Amino acid sequence: MQAVATLNPNQRAVVPRLLIGVAVALTLLIVVAPLAYIFARAFAEGWRVYAANLKHPATVHAIWLTSIVALIVVPINIGFGIAAAWAIARFRFWGRGILVTAIEIPFSISPIIAGICYLLLYGRQGLLGPWLQANDLQVMFALPGIVLVTLFVTAPFVAREVLPLMQAQGSEQEEAAVTLGASGWQVFTRVTLPNIRWALLYGAVLCTARAVGEFGGVSVVSGNIRGQTNTLPLHVELLFNDLNATGAFAAASVLTLLALVALVVKAGLEARRA
Repeated sequence: MQAVATLNPNQRAVVPRLLIGVAVALTLLIVVAPLAYIFARAFAEGWRVYAANLKHPATVHAIWLTSIVALIVVPINIGFGIAAAWAIARFRFWGRGILVTAIEIPFSISPIIAGICYLLLYGRQGLLGPWLQANDLQVMFALPGIVLVTLFVTAPFVAREVLPLMQAQGSEQEEAAVTLGASGWQVFTRVTLPNIRWALLYGAVLCTARAVGEFGGVSVVSGNIRGQTNTLPLHVELLFNDLNATGAFAAASVLTLLALVALVVKAGLEARRA
């Protein structure tokens, strides 16, 4: 402490500048350089080759399937997140702690383990496999299996963003609305929802980014069938395995753009929340 106190102002400014320089250098090395390399390789053979790779039927199907999964998963998780946060923040009931713990489980379990669990439950040789097969229901190696495992890995995002805000705000405004004669739906739409809208949007953005980029769990339950059950992350791996590096980087650039858009939206929402 005495050594620091004897430093002049110019010397004191060296330490924060050094730390900032290290942070910027690491960001450029770890984040910016790989992103730049993805786009450099994607466009290495020109725009026409890049567009041709993106227009390939297998790539188009992978983009379409990834979008469909996200469009199914995100609204369901928004509804689940709001309901779970509302129940935990506003009520005291038996099993409340279990519910809180259950919401955190997807963060503590590897997505691959989750995929294996779904396979052992809904697969042909799984617990419910014979019944599903007898009723001609296909869950594994089809869209339902991909949606189920993606729902699992993305379940906590909305609830984790909405719950702390609802707990911090309390229920005074909602109770006041009830005393004034508002119905439950009116309380939710006119009081609760406006108060949590930024946290809700923030959680939805995180959920979308995770759903689009999920690889481990989906790789187990999808079967990696080209043009049928291949999501975009799985398609990138298949292109690499086919030694089509340019096509793989072109597909990866789409995922990168989606991630960058999610980061921009996330930063904007954080600014609004602040």
